[in-house]
Amino acid sequence: MEHLFPKGFVWGSATSAYQIEGAWNADGKGPSIWDVFCMIPGKVHGGHSGATACDHYHRLEEDVALMKQLGLKAYRFSISWPRLMPAGSGAVNPQGIAFYNALIDRLLDAGIEPWVTLYHWDLPVALEFGNGGWLGEDISDHFAAYADLCFQYFGDRVKHWITINEPWVVAILGYGLGVFAPGRVSNAAPYLAGHHLLKAHAKAVRVYRDKYQSVQNGRIGITNNCDWREPLSDTPEDRQAAERALEFFLAWFADPIYKGDYPECMRTRLGARLPSIGAEDRALIEGSSDFFGLNHYTTMYAAASGAAPGSVYGNGGLSEDQDVALSVSPEWPLTDMQWAVVPWGCRKLLEWIAQRYNNPPIYITENGCAYPDQPKNGRVHDPARVAFFEGYLREIHGAIQNGVDLRGYFIWSLMDNFEWASGYDKQFGITYVEPESLRRTPKDSALWYREVIRNNGL
Repeated sequence: MEHLFPKGFVWGSATSAYQIEGAWNADGKGPSIWDVFCMIPGKVHGGHSGATACDHYHRLEEDVALMKQLGLKAYRFSISWPRLMPAGSGAVNPQGIAFYNALIDRLLDAGIEPWVTLYHWDLPVALEFGNGGWLGEDISDHFAAYADLCFQYFGDRVKHWITINEPWVVAILGYGLGVFAPGRVSNAAPYLAGHHLLKAHAKAVRVYRDKYQSVQNGRIGITNNCDWREPLSDTPEDRQAAERALEFFLAWFADPIYKGDYPECMRTRLGARLPSIGAEDRALIEGSSDFFGLNHYTTMYAAASGAAPGSVYGNGGLSEDQDVALSVSPEWPLTDMQWAVVPWGCRKLLEWIAQRYNNPPIYITENGCAYPDQPKNGRVHDPARVAFFEGYLREIHGAIQNGVDLRGYFIWSLMDNFEWASGYDKQFGITYVEPESLRRTPKDSALWYREVIRNNGL
């Protein structure tokens, strides 16, 4: 490869439990909010669900064998909370424990480092209906108890933990816009949910640090998602709008961890709708991450609201709270999900994080693209995806050269999977494309995956 990455840089791929496991009600697993959300007519495109998905639950051995064949070095996956604790608290499902023990052991036997996400959106439905979900006062304690269970059973082998994946998505799409489970619509609930997500993360970290970290010698953090916001013009109004958009997107969850409080612009604009971080919460949350997990996909222009002809609101939270207009350049190529391919935006975001948070160790825990793949004989002529990865890897290498402490990169996703409410059968990253059955042919798919990895020097 033209650019060499630092020694020890982590290369991996990622998935999430609900998107690949299937077996939604097998072997003692309880229902999640996504199991229920997908049953509501009209909520998910085409009536799709993760009930079967990639059937990873029943194909664990062949999937890990495929990962080994590919030469995968690190694999980020999530644990299904309701598979371990069917009601979200109380009774533990031994068959769920056995499944993840088997997965972790097989990964290690294959020379693949497990990176475990504790929560990737599949909340046990009992906690949503009985306790108010992420709006409930006791949700953070339930999460800490679930995390404790995972550390107890898996922490002797797992050395990298991610507490929560993309709390912004949980709060905004699940409790604000209502397009993701549990489907609530509100202009206040997202900020309460976000506050409880932060407390849940911090309480899980406290459990790990107090009871396990000194013995298990692992690291723990949170993964936030953010797309870059480039000022549409160099006017003060547009530069302020871009900064405000980033603060409502990423700093909402990162500032409390690294600075001890929510961004000032959020506190000023939201008033009483934004919970306050008192002394007790600040002591709990501040400093509660050993690394900075980042999921990044695209870039948009940001302007003061109404200043950009053809601008759109979206992919940025509750627009009326931000007073920001978002748009894309017609010159930017688009993925099949209509997300702009702007590699320099990734570098700028990494440098913004490094500057704002005193250059923490960063791992890109998701990055990838969707294209209308046409497999022939189990392989895909894939120049657009190869160009995507070459562009983004070149820019993140530039960020490292500029001093950013970036330590790893995970492609999303290892395999084709259920794509939440959007109905996309194609996924963001390297995929097995068999959209009718989602049944894989590992040998041919492995050749495709290996070719893309080789072309990118991974």
